[in-house]
Amino acid sequence: MEKAINRQQVLLQHLNPSASSFSSHQNNSAFSASACLAGDSAAYQRTNVFGDDVVIVAAYRTALCKSKRGGFKDTYPDDLLAPVLRAVIEKTNLNPSEVGDIVVGTVLAPGSQRASECRMAAFYAGFPETVPVRTVNRQCSSGLQAVADVAAAIKAGFYEIGIGAGLESMTTNPMAWEGSVNPRVKQMEQAQNCLLPMGITSENVAHRFGVTRQEQDQAAVESHRKAAAATASGKFKDEIVPVATKIVDPKTGDEKPVTISVDDGIRANTSVSDLGKLKPVFKKNGTTTAGNSSQVSDGAGAVLLMKRSVAMRKGLPILGVFRTFAAVGVDPAIMGVGPAVAIPAAVKSAGLELDDVDLFEINEAFASQFVYCQKKLELDPQKINVNGGAMAIGHPLGVTGARCVATLLHEMKRRGKDCRFGVVSMCIGTGMGAAAVFERGDCVDELCNARKVETNSLLSKDAR
Repeated sequence: MEKAINRQQVLLQHLNPSASSFSSHQNNSAFSASACLAGDSAAYQRTNVFGDDVVIVAAYRTALCKSKRGGFKDTYPDDLLAPVLRAVIEKTNLNPSEVGDIVVGTVLAPGSQRASECRMAAFYAGFPETVPVRTVNRQCSSGLQAVADVAAAIKAGFYEIGIGAGLESMTTNPMAWEGSVNPRVKQMEQAQNCLLPMGITSENVAHRFGVTRQEQDQAAVESHRKAAAATASGKFKDEIVPVATKIVDPKTGDEKPVTISVDDGIRANTSVSDLGKLKPVFKKNGTTTAGNSSQVSDGAGAVLLMKRSVAMRKGLPILGVFRTFAAVGVDPAIMGVGPAVAIPAAVKSAGLELDDVDLFEINEAFASQFVYCQKKLELDPQKINVNGGAMAIGHPLGVTGARCVATLLHEMKRRGKDCRFGVVSMCIGTGMGAAAVFERGDCVDELCNARKVETNSLLSKDAR
């Protein structure tokens, strides 16, 4: 019972602006936490009068395509980002001049060049020169970090509407280290481990925590099976924006116009026996192969966030509510364990427990770390990556966070009242993890177990 009360208090504190911002007519509407009749395992209850919730009203992505071989191999990065930026505006009928900032998660491209490409993409998408753009790089969590940065800025009052996006062309910008490495790195093991190939960290996780090759290959098969089923049933159509582009014949140079609207890395017929024939890529007698690792991909995604009061005033449907975000540090040598640390941190910050979460989108950087995190947190497999993950869909580094937000929120919307809370999480190169908690957008209800109090310190200034 005490845990339930504590969770309510944490959640109410998230909505606690300064008392001076309230008007006198709001005094009778404040609430405080009280004992929850459903017991310690119950998720908190809230009401839709909290107008300064940060909400998501649109989340879209391109299809994800195989680097150097897929549908976007001849597409400029800015031409990947522009369609999803345009989509979140056109599909909501929002005036683009109202957007306070566009934050784009991106990893591999040179910083100043990619910043210019993102600004160019905003112009292509129809944004006026008055709307600023910036990039953010926290490696594989960059797309989620962009969403979190926008949510934080809205919560801080910097602006009321913003876009968190992701962009990566691993065709244009392959993974590589430019320039020399500081020789000082040899003096410190942790710093040296920041330079480990990601595949070696995968092998470290598998070896240290006993994740078998069979388990890894089976996880890859399940990812492809679920992604293929989601594609066949049309689930991804809710989140994918078709992109008109071109394919260039490498032999003749002939250009063919195409429209890309389907992820092209999914292999519906993948089997454990087929994957078992693949040789380890990073370590002799290892277990990490091309088949049980995430795919190198190209793509983009965008998430439109705003204050709840603004969305309500504009009559926009609310897809989800941004609740909390956490980034944590872990041992760089086993960077893949990041979600096992970040998820509990984010869930606790939201005033919830793991059992309260209905769906998880955990990036499948490698099957080894994905299996480890699932087992470590004792998560129900039926709740995780229900439409497949990065081993099948792909992992364009800066996009994955935004892609996972779109996939999660559209799936939560389909599931309705039986799906209230969702988590997006991923490991991060050099030893980190990130996670964010979301709530389904239409899940608003009475604070049925709350009691009235005399003070007004817990009610949003936007409540009416």
